[in-house]
Amino acid sequence: MQQDTLLTAGQQLTASPQLTANESSDAETVIIDTGCANLSSVRFAFERLGAKVLVTDDRAKIKAAKRVVLPGVGTAGAAMASLHEKGLVELIQGLTQPVLGVCLGMQMLAAISKERGGKGQDCECLGIIPTDICELDTQLLKAESLPLPHMGWNQLKLTTNSQGANSPNVHPLFAGIEDGSYVYFVHSYRAPLSEFTLAECTYGEGFSAAIGKGNFMGVQFHPEKSAAVGAQILRNFLQMDELQMNKALMNKALRSNSADGQAGVKKADQ
Repeated sequence: MQQDTLLTAGQQLTASPQLTANESSDAETVIIDTGCANLSSVRFAFERLGAKVLVTDDRAKIKAAKRVVLPGVGTAGAAMASLHEKGLVELIQGLTQPVLGVCLGMQMLAAISKERGGKGQDCECLGIIPTDICELDTQLLKAESLPLPHMGWNQLKLTTNSQGANSPNVHPLFAGIEDGSYVYFVHSYRAPLSEFTLAECTYGEGFSAAIGKGNFMGVQFHPEKSAAVGAQILRNFLQMDELQMNKALMNKALRSNSADGQAGVKKADQ
């Protein structure tokens, strides 16, 4: 059953009120109701920023949104099963507007998750960002007397894909975020460091704190629990639209091509 919740600044949260299409038509940001996520903290974080946010599993409303949030808690298998049941997998894969995966939502953007949830095979995820999700290295954690799950505040290191707050190459999601900023984590599984890493973190090993490809991006940490830094990241996302993302990606490609060309010229001169 499709269920919508519209939130505006200053509105008290209520238990999933039913809304008509007209009442929800001015919400530009949609949080996908995955059926297995605790949405309250995420939607309240957007509400504090003055955003109108619609929580829904309605395919037409998700597709028409200016930007989309994919939340998630629990196991990858249960979350993906819910998306399949709601008929949302191919829809999400085809979205062209900015899409932000949060925590498990980020992991669902990957190809495969090793979080089997008692099943005998790996969980096939959305396959949007070509990376696999594996458990944090328990041997490294044991050697450093670190508990599992990774829970608490830890630092972000912005990678060459996002640079830093004062860099012209900064990914729009991290505009105004300083290297070394603290954010809040709760997880046992992670994406490895790769060319799709936007920010990394260290907990026994280095792992991706944020990943991105095209209009899709995801954060392993909880921005809604990460105080001012998290609020800035969500504010950055609220300022994104499809045109801005396309422009940013085009500029990045041009800079990359220019750098490769300059490197080729230097190599030829040697």
